[in-house]
Amino acid sequence: MVTTDELKLNVEKALDEIRPFLESDGGNITLIDIEDDKHVKVRLEGACVGCSVNQMTLRAGVETTIKKYAPQIETVTNVAV
Repeated sequence: MVTTDELKLNVEKALDEIRPFLESDGGNITLIDIEDDKHVKVRLEGACVGCSVNQMTLRAGVETTIKKYAPQIETVTNVAV
């Protein structure tokens, strides 16, 4: 079983992998919380906030990458500022 600290580290590694793609479009992403070691909350920032494809980015890019590093994660949601 992965500890909470290891899980957070794995999620941060996933976000570090995705961040350059978001930054190239003027955006960014921040980890807000991990609930019950299964539900990740992130905040899309910069250009990602108003982007019409941010939900697709969240599902196709962010969620897939996080699950690659932390397969126990069930959901990834974007929380507004």
